[in-house]
Amino acid sequence: MYYVVPVRKALVISNLCHAFPDKSQEEIQHIALKNYQNIFQTFFETLWIQRISEHQIRNIVNIPQLPLLDEMVSRGKGLIMLSGHLCNWELIALAVGMLSGHPLQIIVKKQHNPFADRLMNRLRTKFNNTVVDMDRAPRETLKRLREGGVVAMLADQSGPAEGLFVDYFGRPASTHIGPAVFFLRTNAPIIMTYGIRNSDGTFDVSFEEVPTSDVSGTDDQKIRTITERHVKMLEQFVRKHPDQWLWMHKRWKHTERYLYQQREGMTQ
Repeated sequence: MYYVVPVRKALVISNLCHAFPDKSQEEIQHIALKNYQNIFQTFFETLWIQRISEHQIRNIVNIPQLPLLDEMVSRGKGLIMLSGHLCNWELIALAVGMLSGHPLQIIVKKQHNPFADRLMNRLRTKFNNTVVDMDRAPRETLKRLREGGVVAMLADQSGPAEGLFVDYFGRPASTHIGPAVFFLRTNAPIIMTYGIRNSDGTFDVSFEEVPTSDVSGTDDQKIRTITERHVKMLEQFVRKHPDQWLWMHKRWKHTERYLYQQREGMTQ
């Protein structure tokens, strides 16, 4: 299907070539093929979520660092959980909320297709997780954090054209500042969540706290520092497992315009 129906194949190859300029075309093609295999597996696994049981999740998802999650939640300031489009991000969110005993409030983007939107939200809330639309996210997220709850969001989607640009794989990428703003408003700790698909069909999930204790300066400086840190942490993980990130996402869609504006500003 990768070769017969090349969905965004040119974009995937272009993104990989920019991210890994030292790799050969053969290596790039191999990563791209493995990436499409992961995407198709994720599609069918996500449909399976309708029938998945708690017992099955416990058998296929391994989260050895659950005590770290417990410790961060116990601080009483809530928890900001960030992740990216890694392996099967929908299944990982479902498993983390269920296995940890800390239900996630997941910030989601409304789908254009009403049927698809209802289906995905039904899958996401199969157990104890809840969802909140991005339009209502600011108020609902602050409320949940102040109640000591866990708020989860994907932090690797492209921000607006006028957004904050930080380096991601050597190119400036517009990035949403929500996680950093929520931290400044609540002082809730931030944790990166990484999921990896194993060859036997199981998944390993790991956590890494985003350092925030030394963040200083103005609010704008703090927002940039925190955003740069969690973006860099995700990049370091993706470099180790490049086949499991969603390269067909238009992560750098505003980059050319941004670079043009920067060049124009320098010449004036």
